[in-house]
Amino acid sequence: MSFIVRVWDAPTRLFHWLLVFAVVSLVVTANLGGAAMVWHFRLGYGVLSLLLFRITWGFVGGYWSRFKTFTFHPSVVFNYLKGKGTSLESIGHNPIGSLSVMAMLLFLTLQVTTGLMSDDEILNSGPLTRFVSSEWVVLSTTYHKNIGKVVLLFLIVTHIIAIALYYFKKQINLVKPMITGDKTLDVEVTQSNDTHADHLKSVLILAVCVLIVFFSVSYLER
Repeated sequence: MSFIVRVWDAPTRLFHWLLVFAVVSLVVTANLGGAAMVWHFRLGYGVLSLLLFRITWGFVGGYWSRFKTFTFHPSVVFNYLKGKGTSLESIGHNPIGSLSVMAMLLFLTLQVTTGLMSDDEILNSGPLTRFVSSEWVVLSTTYHKNIGKVVLLFLIVTHIIAIALYYFKKQINLVKPMITGDKTLDVEVTQSNDTHADHLKSVLILAVCVLIVFFSVSYLER
């Protein structure tokens, strides 16, 4: 007997695809430079808003989107890598997926933060540059332009490779559930809430996050 389970609620799915669009656009605008940097900054503020939303949603969102369902204890990760994981560990984010998501959130936050303190010494500088020392500006710029970008690209490529391996090796489509929200399982488990009330809650949370970023940046740029 199989069960169709709502695993990824609509706000989590929308966050995922908006983040994909924003990160790709950030890479493009960074490489274009010049006038495109205006959009690079705007997209960076957008990513910061999305990160604030996802962190909040990790506590109040759908069941499988909450951080409490993430499994990344070392023993659990090692057992999963050895093929000894349980099916329940793969309903939401499996142990490796949980580590991947947390790493992505961490390094995206670090990338955005260092971007706020970066200066290309030509036309563009982050709104926090005038509040920190020149040493911090140099360190942040170096990390943002060289180290952080490489780390994030590595995480993204690894993520894509993992999706491909699951599809071709295990015949498991990880992309489809992030579009439809549903997974077909052999066991009946807790479903993520995905009602109109949850959608309204997510819109309000995102709106607050956007306003926090907007007014913070506006204040810093005075």
